[in-house]
Amino acid sequence: MKFRNLVCMSALATCIAFSALAQGLPQASKPEEVGLSSERLKRVTAAFQADVEKGAIAGVVVLIARDGKLAYSEAVGFQDREKKIPMHADAIFRIASMSKPITSVAIMMLVEEGKIQLEDPIWVYLPEMKGLKVGVEKTDAAGGNAELSLEPAQREMTIQDLLRHTSGLTYGVFGKSLVKQKYLDANLFDANQTLAEFTSKLAKLPLAHQPGTMWDYSMSTDVLGRVVEVVSGMPFDQFVAERITKPLGMSSTGFYATGEDIGRIAEPPIDPETQKRPAVIDVTKRPNWLSGGGGMVSTGSDYLRFTQMLLNGGVLDGTRLLSPKTVAFMTSDHLPPDITYSRETLQLFEPTAMAPTPRDGQGFGLGFAVRTQPGQNPRPGSVGEFYWGGIYGTYFWVDPKEKLIAVMMMQVSGALRSHYRALIRNLVYQALVN
Repeated sequence: MKFRNLVCMSALATCIAFSALAQGLPQASKPEEVGLSSERLKRVTAAFQADVEKGAIAGVVVLIARDGKLAYSEAVGFQDREKKIPMHADAIFRIASMSKPITSVAIMMLVEEGKIQLEDPIWVYLPEMKGLKVGVEKTDAAGGNAELSLEPAQREMTIQDLLRHTSGLTYGVFGKSLVKQKYLDANLFDANQTLAEFTSKLAKLPLAHQPGTMWDYSMSTDVLGRVVEVVSGMPFDQFVAERITKPLGMSSTGFYATGEDIGRIAEPPIDPETQKRPAVIDVTKRPNWLSGGGGMVSTGSDYLRFTQMLLNGGVLDGTRLLSPKTVAFMTSDHLPPDITYSRETLQLFEPTAMAPTPRDGQGFGLGFAVRTQPGQNPRPGSVGEFYWGGIYGTYFWVDPKEKLIAVMMMQVSGALRSHYRALIRNLVYQALVN
């Protein structure tokens, strides 16, 4: 009972604080103003509150906006369950792969300025990555062991390939292969390396696939962060701050938290089996490796501002980052009809209804997945929506047809990510009554 009372008190306190902190979007006078049911939205709160009380999750921040107005905002549970710190509306979360859309916007801003062309091969900007070979596993006839043979790439990877994950690159941590092992041996996730050192390492490794032939979730977006540095002439985090987060008023979004903000970092709960917290990146100091693919932190209200800018066609509160045509281009399916998918990709994404495959009624644009079919996927949505999530549990989607945005910030791992992404979609769409 004491635990439940503490949870309820934390939810009340954070809900009160939220209205003052979720600035930037005007608030609907009531959810019905934008076609959402107040009564049905209570199910969102109740579902997460129940799971906090039974210990399934530590806490969550959920925001729902429609027609450019904030219709629902709630912070439930704990920012740090072990320390009994209530979840606050301005909690800072490790957003992992939700960094990718921000990096993609940075690239497209430079495209609009005529400084980058999507069809350019990567070596135009990073000469060290010219002429990469493709690693092909072959069985040694004598010993029966797998060996890695290097074959010429049929073409160079392009900026478009990097944005849509058809570059031939991969992630070493998903699945096993001789190429992936080389990724692991090279320590490509080294937090002490710079972006220049990262791409130098990558340039010495074989590609996993022929560029343009296979969708494989990869370190492509991290390479794009280095492209931004080279083209703009400034550190990647500086570009993101000066050109994206500061203009949009995303004051708590970046690559780390400092000073008093460290106390706002949401932490994953201790795993009851290991009695340890899941491994997460240290975001209490500026990293040398500015990972545009997974190294950023943000708050629910900050990320809502970013997604509202995209829904508005590249503009928010008079600040324009992109043209409407560019945003429409980014949120179109960029995967060619003859694309194939890596086995590891299907194993990773298809069980979670996130695979960008025709089978799941989805594709992939320039930085996020896009919905291409009205059915086929078990999760509700609309054709033309775009979305993505992070490995630590954060998630968002933008539904232009319904003028709807949902942002869910939590720090969970494993199968729980998929469960809550499905749950939040069902709960949001059931509350949509007009």
